[in-house]
This record gives sequence, structure tokens and C-alpha cells, in this order.
Amino acid sequence: MKKNDIATTLGLVAAVVFFLFGILSNAGFAGLVNFIDIPSFFIVIGGTTGALLTAFTLPELKNLFKVVKQAFSQHEQDLEGLIKIFVNLSDRARREGLLALEAEMENVDDEFIKKGVLLAVDGIEPDVINDIMSAEITAMEDRHKIGRAIVEKAGELAPAWGMIGTLVGLILMLKNLNDPSTLGPSMAIAIITTLYGSLVANVICIPLASKLAARTEKEVFLKQIVIEGVIGVQSGQNPKILEEKLSAFLPANARQKDDDDAEEETANEA
Repeated sequence: MKKNDIATTLGLVAAVVFFLFGILSNAGFAGLVNFIDIPSFFIVIGGTTGALLTAFTLPELKNLFKVVKQAFSQHEQDLEGLIKIFVNLSDRARREGLLALEAEMENVDDEFIKKGVLLAVDGIEPDVINDIMSAEITAMEDRHKIGRAIVEKAGELAPAWGMIGTLVGLILMLKNLNDPSTLGPSMAIAIITTLYGSLVANVICIPLASKLAARTEKEVFLKQIVIEGVIGVQSGQNPKILEEKLSAFLPANARQKDDDDAEEETANEA
């Protein structure tokens, strides 16, 4: 289940708000106008876009918006619920056989879980199942890496184009030292372009790339749990043993909570 990740939006908004607050608190609304420069904007955005077109293919760039969208959403996965799924599957497999799990998969939305369990039902060896599912994880990581590389590259290129804009402004200024009226606009391009490049990189690109990397790590972690669960079900592990094995993936506080619940259950039965 996917839901909006409000942290990403809040982070971007907070960065912009505090940046503007720093300007307004010192220069007021009138001073804010001094930080708006159209030529500087086009040098940074246009230059970065052109460089990305050179560095990547059009099909890769077409997926950029889909990639960035992932940073604003998160896949809500209940680890404890995932473990219970495999404990229940293990219990049913031991009672009714692996073939009984095929019908169970009709109610499962996660394609990765479904694929793994159906491989187990088909009698595929555990090592082969592990290889097949691990290969799918590797392919997913490669796909994510390509999309993330575009955002990371934009974070590298934007400051560079800011420096190019600075050089343009300095050249214009030095070539027109005999005309004092051109010094101000030329210096504005020189300084503001660097500012724009730094903002694009440090407010947008680098944080989004970090968020996307964290998303990939979390997805890989969840899929590794699925592989362990599928192999445990396929090999006929005792549901209790499988639960203990998969619970090792839970955070320490969640494991402690489960232990406390188990002790409370035992006390109530006594």
C-alpha cells in the first residue's frame, strides 16, 4: 500500500521558507527582488538540462518524473504482518501440502511474494528459488540506480553551471569596466547564478537522491525477508521456527514487544 511521504514535501518547503526568511529578515520584500535574475535561472536550468540530455538517453530521461515521484510516496509495509503471512502459509503447507498454497495466492497482491510461493508450489529447489528471486532484486536495484543516477548527476551539474554563470558574469564585467552602469547587472549574474546552482543541488537534487537510495534499500530489505519466508515454507519449516527466524529482521523494540505479548499470553493461559 502506497501513501504520500509528507516528510519529503515538508523538507522542501522548510528549506525554501527558511531561505526566504533569511533574506526577508535582512532585506525585506524589496530586497527579495534582488535575488531574482532570469538570465541566471536560464543558465543553470538550461545548462543542467542540456548536460543531462548529453549524459543520458531519452528513454531514461522520460522516466525521470516517475523516479522523482517515488521520493514523494512510500510503500507502507507491515513487517509483523509480512511475517504472519509466511507463518500462516507454513502452517497450511504442513497441514495440507504445498499445492494448497496456490489458491491462497489469489488473495495476495504482492507479485514478488506470489512469484516466490508459486515457485515453491512447482517444486523448485530452494537454491534455485533463491537465485531466481535474488536476480529479480538485482534487476530492480539496477533500474532504480539508473533513475537515481539522473537526479545525482543533476546535483553535480547544477553547481557547475552556477560557476559557469559566474564566469560569464565576470567576463562581462571585466570587458565593460569603462562603463560603470554594467558592473551591477554583470556582477548579479556572476553571484546569483552560483546561488541558483547551489540551491538546485542542495535543496532538491541531493536530498531527493538520498531519499530514493533509502527507498531502494528498504525495498531490498523487504524482498530479502520474502525470500527467507518462501524458502522456509518450501522446506517445510515448523511455523514457530520460521516465525523466530523471520523475527530477527524486526527492530529490537518490535521484538521486545512480541516477547512481552507472548509472556502475557502464557500468563493468561496459566
